[in-house]
Amino acid sequence: MTSTLQAPPGDAGPPPSRPGRTRQALALARNTWRGLTSMRTALILLFLLAVASLPGALLPQRTPSPNAVDDYLTRNPTLGPILDDLGFFDVFATPWFAAIYLLLFISLIGCLVPRSFEHVRGLRAEPVSVPRNLARLPHHARSTSDDDPDTVVETARRRLRGWKVAVRSEPGGVRTLSAEKGALREVGNLVFHLSLVALLGGIAVGKLLGYEGQVIVMADGSEFCNSGIYAYDSFRPGLQVDGTGLDPFCMIVDDFRATFRPDGQPDSFDARVRYQDTDAVERGDTTWQSHDLAVNDPLRVDGERVYLLGHGYAPRFTVMFPNGEQRVGLIQWRPVDQATLLSEGATKIDPPGVTDEAERRRSQLAITGLFAPTSSGGGLVTSVFPALNDPEVAVDVLRGDLGLDSGRAQSIFEVDSTMVEQGRLQRVARENIKPGGEIALDDGTRIRFDGVENWVSLQVSHDPAQTAVLLAAIALLGGLTLSLTVRRRRFWVRVSPAAPSTTEGRTVVSLGGLARTDRAGYGEEFGRLAAELAPPHPDTGEDAGETGRERPDPDVPADEQDEQEDHDGR
Repeated sequence: MTSTLQAPPGDAGPPPSRPGRTRQALALARNTWRGLTSMRTALILLFLLAVASLPGALLPQRTPSPNAVDDYLTRNPTLGPILDDLGFFDVFATPWFAAIYLLLFISLIGCLVPRSFEHVRGLRAEPVSVPRNLARLPHHARSTSDDDPDTVVETARRRLRGWKVAVRSEPGGVRTLSAEKGALREVGNLVFHLSLVALLGGIAVGKLLGYEGQVIVMADGSEFCNSGIYAYDSFRPGLQVDGTGLDPFCMIVDDFRATFRPDGQPDSFDARVRYQDTDAVERGDTTWQSHDLAVNDPLRVDGERVYLLGHGYAPRFTVMFPNGEQRVGLIQWRPVDQATLLSEGATKIDPPGVTDEAERRRSQLAITGLFAPTSSGGGLVTSVFPALNDPEVAVDVLRGDLGLDSGRAQSIFEVDSTMVEQGRLQRVARENIKPGGEIALDDGTRIRFDGVENWVSLQVSHDPAQTAVLLAAIALLGGLTLSLTVRRRRFWVRVSPAAPSTTEGRTVVSLGGLARTDRAGYGEEFGRLAAELAPPHPDTGEDAGETGRERPDPDVPADEQDEQEDHDGR
């Protein structure tokens, strides 16, 4: 006797079991990884990267031009601070740009690694079997031959030299031949995407371990040494560069030559330099090697590249004090008009022999104003040509406290305006003078304009991944060329013994062809192959082949074909 226990009314039983948190987390991670490494996600991230780069191209950036950013903020007091808070003035260093870059990098790697293994397996696999009905293919032909099936297949094999060929046998004495060509298209596709990843990786390494520094050097035999950050006027280190351990080398700028066209446009810039690298010093070789440094023709030394960026002028002033002592002031002045090289600057001089600190601050001198390499003449000096044809300076001589000991940073091209506003720095003379001319001050001090020296602006760049980036770019172009020029196509032959009742030939030859697109001209190629392997029989007059609209491969599942077409499109 048995009894059945029933649940009391209203009791639905135990709740259904739910997967544990660990399984849910694994499922979420798996689905997230699949979504991230899909080609659709990679394309979206690539588009986002392009959109995120637009502010860097349209707006001034702090890294190369901080002054332009300050000017933009001054002109746009409402919009500017908002853009600044979003990082639009330093786009390539913002966290959101780095996040897009990193996600794209991961997505591409996740897409390409399994795809590469899949392609390697495809290269090693034999061509697919001959479809059952070749007449359904877009390219097909049928004819008869007096040769036996083995002879026809062997003839086809010889004709298809260079194709990937597989010969098979079917029941009833039927021989088949499958041939494929154009696998380099997919190789090019993979090389293109792998090179893109390598290119992005090389750029990232350069941003981490590279650096750039700019320095102005007088072209009068002055020397510059790559010994540390302090040797540069501005320095942009990589994220992992602290400024120590730079490759040491020294350079002397002996001369600079500039030629201009009649309309004032520059024709050539050339700086004569001498340099000494680390290897020479370690070998005990103290000789200096000569080099002509030109625009877009850098000097490569110790893994560094030294570029000639520009040039300008530095007026030379000699200040003769009443006690007979002299001071020479020579410092670069900044061009304010690149077309005519009209320049502005400030040459600052401390009085000699003054031991009292308060007295020294009251008697400092500053020679400020404009310099014209080819003066327009007249009372208002401006420049009409960038070459040193008729130099002239329009200067204000200021005397007092220059604020050099105030602890505040100030530009070498101008004086501290607060000193002028407070009356601690006063103008004592204003004149236009040419080389050899003098200005006499009220205390007997005389200032002579002796002449002009050239200065050059140099940039030292270090990028340890530059060779890798170059090779990746070359491989990227090569892969793109392969993927655009190589045609993927298939060719099938089925050779069957003719029925005993026929008298047209001993063998029936059926041909079929399939290409991913007819734009590659596969119809013409198939026609030539068909004319050689299945010529029209003289008695039947059958066509050697016919072409039609591209149809799917009858022996390949639809979902696989869709995946392959999407694969080729990428």
